[in-house]
Amino acid sequence: MVRSRTCGAGLVRRDGNHVKKIEAIIKPFKLDEVKEALHEVGVSGITVTEAKGFGRQKGHTELYRGAEYVVDFLPKVKLEVVVPDALAERTVEAIANAAQTGRIGDGKIFVIPVESAVRIRTGERDNDAI
Repeated sequence: MVRSRTCGAGLVRRDGNHVKKIEAIIKPFKLDEVKEALHEVGVSGITVTEAKGFGRQKGHTELYRGAEYVVDFLPKVKLEVVVPDALAERTVEAIANAAQTGRIGDGKIFVIPVESAVRIRTGERDNDAI
């Protein structure tokens, strides 16, 4: 059993395997650019989910058949990648640079420590599983 303790910098593991999950919410039309940027920094796997949401922009109003209505939930894409700690900062930078338009609603990136990862097919764990 691997024991861990938490410190100010996040999860510290005895076996030295540090793994991070990076979640990013981006505009859908930026997906291909972000995917290419991740490939260039060495990210080998990605999960993409279609999502809807809003942040500071609080949606927008549209006109449809003469009636005005509010669109509160805007289409977004949620990306999830799990990478070794050493690759985390480059991954965040790649996503941020590729997804940025400079306009409101570009999205957010979250970095989360992962306690453990298991490849179901082989039973490999942590860095070996990703």
